[in-house]
Amino acid sequence: MADYALLRKLNLKNPWHLIAVGFGSGLSPKAPGTAGSFLAMFICMGLIMAPWYAALIAAIVFFFLGVKACNEAEKAMGTHDHGGLVVDEFVGMFITVIAFPQGQWHLAFLAFVVFRFFDILKPFPVNVADRKITGGLGVMVDDVLAGIYSLIACHIILYFTGTALFI
Repeated sequence: MADYALLRKLNLKNPWHLIAVGFGSGLSPKAPGTAGSFLAMFICMGLIMAPWYAALIAAIVFFFLGVKACNEAEKAMGTHDHGGLVVDEFVGMFITVIAFPQGQWHLAFLAFVVFRFFDILKPFPVNVADRKITGGLGVMVDDVLAGIYSLIACHIILYFTGTALFI
């Protein structure tokens, strides 16, 4: 659950703060990470309709924006990796849908479920990155790793269901 006293220190007119809280999805009183991933799922539907590299470009751009945004939000809040900072969920979701079969927008729901599984489970080295890396980079890296796990898992699922793009 997000600590609203800290969230009130953010100025949502500041674009860095707005990006950090996933355009408001991180303000959810319950499960802000899931809320951020859920909003990102709808963006992923569009990314899946585009060429495969659109998700890669989105992940890279949002990663760098997210590091800066989380640094700014952490300064304002005076805390590290607050639950309301969910731009990292966007990046993890964007990584998850890289090279999904183009046009199969409904597979964004698979990405959502698999990414939430790995983001919550935090298998090695996700758990280490979550504990050891600080600042905006620390907020982002564990979800990048969870996104990579999710990408691999989803492509295995897509392979065995006959919907794989490259395999």
